[in-house]
Amino acid sequence: MNPTQLLLTTSAAGALTALVLFLVFLHAARKRRALSSLIAGLGSLSAGLVGLLSMAVLVGTQGYRALTHEEVAARVWTVPSGDQAFAAHVQLPDSSVRTFRIAGDELYIDAHILKWKPLANLVGLHTDYELDRIGGRYDDLADEAARPRTVYSLAQPKVFDMFHLRRGMSLLSPLVDAEYGSATFVTAPDATVMWELRVSTSGLLIRPAAAQQEVPDPPN
Repeated sequence: MNPTQLLLTTSAAGALTALVLFLVFLHAARKRRALSSLIAGLGSLSAGLVGLLSMAVLVGTQGYRALTHEEVAARVWTVPSGDQAFAAHVQLPDSSVRTFRIAGDELYIDAHILKWKPLANLVGLHTDYELDRIGGRYDDLADEAARPRTVYSLAQPKVFDMFHLRRGMSLLSPLVDAEYGSATFVTAPDATVMWELRVSTSGLLIRPAAAQQEVPDPPN
């Protein structure tokens, strides 16, 4: 059973258990059985919290990819298009290609990374990442302050993001070991180059691909 299935099963089981125990609580309360109603009530609340927490983790990590070692997060072709300007064709792991018009001397990409504690490791959660933004960066600080800036989102739209949810929910503290941003940038040369964007548990890195390939067709 993969982590998604396990979290979904845990959430459903927690919700069902909470409902059953709540019915027991109501029955015991009608019979004026104080101890039984107290136990059933606490049990229903605990099961409900487990189900809610599992669903929050499941929904909050949609779009994130599990990371167990250094892996290729994307392939990027940079194609010069003018003075301090270039196109970046990003090929994601699902083989989709997105094209961005970048202003600057360098290609910049960042990501969100979530590291889970051993308790979460039991359900298959270890380290997750999601690419967040792509943009341009200038070599010269004066250009950085005065020249046009470009930045685009690489993240998938979602109801809520675990990276931000963690900061507002202390309930998640026992599960999340660390959440942080990681970024990398590289000079875009005056020729078409394919780069491999890699991610490891220590963060992002980018290097020229071992085998240069043709630029993929941009989306229509």
